[in-house]
This record gives sequence, structure tokens and C-alpha cells, in this order.
Amino acid sequence: MPSRKAYGETHSVTSFLDFQARRLNLRYRDSEGKIKYCYTMNNTAIATPRVLIAIIENNQQKDGTIKVPEVLVPYMGKKVIGK
Repeated sequence: MPSRKAYGETHSVTSFLDFQARRLNLRYRDSEGKIKYCYTMNNTAIATPRVLIAIIENNQQKDGTIKVPEVLVPYMGKKVIGK
């Protein structure tokens, strides 16, 4: 993120171990037949605001318009975001 002069996190994952599984009663039977709680993960596939900041800051033109990266043009339906 150019305005921060640093990289920003766009994805994250946290291990909750069995905390959520106990609340949801998520269990499995191990190879010895014992019932155990699953380990769970909390995952953000994409932190949309942070990704948008990076796209805008890295593609903003001098006139204030934003050049849409080629790979995103089919989803945006335009090549430039303007005023």
C-alpha cells in the first residue's frame, strides 16, 4: 500500500484449535475409536477493503482516474474508473 509505504495484509487465517468445535459439538472418531473435538480455522479469503486500497493506490492516474487491471476488466465492464 503506497500510502503506508508498507505491505498490508489481504488474507488471514487463525487457528481456533477446538474452541469453536466445542461450541458447535463438532467431533470425530480417531483411529483408536476415541471421540475427539475437531480443530477449526477462521479464514478470511480476501479482505476486500484492503485489496481495493492496493488496487486504487497502485493504479491511480495523475488525473485521478483509476486504471482497472486487465485481469479485472471483464468483471468491471470498463477499463477506467473515472469521475
